Amino acid sequence: MLGQSPAYAADLVSQETALQYIPKAVALSLEKNQIPKEAITISVVEIEQSRSGKVSAKTELDWRSKQPMNPASTMKLLTTLSGLDILGPQYRWRTNVFTDGLIRQGTLKGNIYLQGTGDPKLIPEELAKLMKALQNLGIQKIDGNLVFDRSAYAPSVMEHNTIDGESLRAYNVPPDPLLYSFRTLSFQLGKSRTADFIDIRYTPPLSQLKVVNQMQLIDASCENWKSNIRFNLDPEGIPSNNEQLLNAQFSGSFPNACKGVNYNVVALDANTFLTQGFAAAWELAGGSWIQAPTGKAGSVPLAARLLLQFEGINLADDVQDINKYSNNVMARQVLLTMALEKMGKPATTENGELVIQSWLKNAGLQFPELVVENGSGLSRNEAISAEHMNQLLVTARNLPVGDIFYNSLPIAGTDGTMRNRLMAHLRKFLHLKKKPEARIKTGSLADVRAISGYVISKTGKMYAVTSFINHPNAWRGLEAHDQLLAWLLDDGPEPKHAR
Repeated sequence: MLGQSPAYAADLVSQETALQYIPKAVALSLEKNQIPKEAITISVVEIEQSRSGKVSAKTELDWRSKQPMNPASTMKLLTTLSGLDILGPQYRWRTNVFTDGLIRQGTLKGNIYLQGTGDPKLIPEELAKLMKALQNLGIQKIDGNLVFDRSAYAPSVMEHNTIDGESLRAYNVPPDPLLYSFRTLSFQLGKSRTADFIDIRYTPPLSQLKVVNQMQLIDASCENWKSNIRFNLDPEGIPSNNEQLLNAQFSGSFPNACKGVNYNVVALDANTFLTQGFAAAWELAGGSWIQAPTGKAGSVPLAARLLLQFEGINLADDVQDINKYSNNVMARQVLLTMALEKMGKPATTENGELVIQSWLKNAGLQFPELVVENGSGLSRNEAISAEHMNQLLVTARNLPVGDIFYNSLPIAGTDGTMRNRLMAHLRKFLHLKKKPEARIKTGSLADVRAISGYVISKTGKMYAVTSFINHPNAWRGLEAHDQLLAWLLDDGPEPKHAR
């Protein structure tokens, strides 16, 4: 700055230096777990609200906060906040149902075409509502096939690429404009209450799936229950009447100490999963088929007519699931929806990033280091700095959707991915009338641990906090992050603390 005195410049440097430290308990944890200080970034900002409602921020701690880092799932904060502000919390996805046939005497003679726009939570309960809407049109029987129109997304975003090779894991499900029940079979396993055998149930209902239970109960703890389970999903003989019969076979052993666990697997292609899910939902609603559908990809014919437009759960509710339970495919579909709504179809991740960059610019935010690969954080390439992630958190407090965003974050010791974190420390505050809280989005990949969110301290101060660890020992960094959050709950950034 022109005309700046040496004394003033020195004072600025000393103030900046005073903020560049790591709280003692955090530093000790890093040392114990062999994580170098150069592998962590920390930004802590106190958020203050004036009487007029305007939010201001004051930096309290800055440890390498400008360094670009892999944020893992905390990247969902950028996707969900921009999605809420751009699309609106009441935004609902539309699943269009067309036909090329006619309804006569309760029978639809013709194909059903499903055209999706990326509803991230088209689950059995929602599909049941769609079936009811079809029946309200006077349809009881369907004489035709199912055709799935996925033209809303570019083919590239639907490819099943993974960063870890675990293609059967639910967290790796790729986006799909007609995503049904996260394309995940969820088996519930547990010892039967009435007899000495293993009870296996599953969701969502599929029309041609049979569970074959060959497991044995053993006397063991539930700690490593997955290790002795073998699972196969195989066709049963030669399909008849075009029916795709499948056996879900479980073998091996299961500990009798397990009260109930979920075994999730992505084992069917998108068309088969949706075909059997739709068929089962239609039959559960009391509908029937002239011939079981085989289901195939295709486009809605120009001559087809719209039977109904089904609207799903609103975005505000979906964001709760995305942030509290870190749902990757839901986050990816929010990013693609922004691209679809603002730039047209087919939606691409690149267009989604352009929409976010435009939103940041309009908000007066410049994040030159930002890299958005899919918007979920399930990426080796995504990057952002702790400083800019905190700027995003501060910006959220000035937005109309700020409270919806805030309430979507996991609460330490209560729910989501923070349910079992900081529980011992939070017990210290049980006597307080107004209890402190930490609402924190977590993130984890191999070599990455991340936290980002808000802490309300024991004296009522609100802090935005973000910290990233990028290091082979990052998996040991959970304790250091909990120490940082505990320090803030205790009003860490006070003059009495040495800087």
